[in-house]
Amino acid sequence: MKITVETEVSAPPKQVWDAWVTPDHITKWNFAIDEWCCPRAEIDLKIGGTFKYRMEAKDGSFGFDFEGVFTKVAPQQSLHFKLGDDRLVTIEFQQSANGTRVAETFEAEDENSAEQQKQGWQSILNNVKKHVEIQNG
Repeated sequence: MKITVETEVSAPPKQVWDAWVTPDHITKWNFAIDEWCCPRAEIDLKIGGTFKYRMEAKDGSFGFDFEGVFTKVAPQQSLHFKLGDDRLVTIEFQQSANGTRVAETFEAEDENSAEQQKQGWQSILNNVKKHVEIQNG
């Protein structure tokens, strides 16, 4: 099953793209709830390149690495990657009247309900929006 989450960011595609692919930015938005954080982000942005983002609870009780391999990189347009468990993810960045529409489509996993997964991924996407828009002042 594929799930899509989306948002509209009040910023140009280049600014949204940069926030999405720069480790210093990724660590500021890549978590679903405020009790979590992303202390490290490594990214080799090219086809066949890898990424590895550490996501963990701020109290140290749990954490995991979110990682995969890029299968398509079209700067400011789209990003495609395969996660470590072979699920595919596509992110589209589209210029809109108010800035940039971001749509992220991913293959669901079997551990959590589709609704839980959608809420988690949407929450992270909302953090991207908030992070970029705060930078715009």
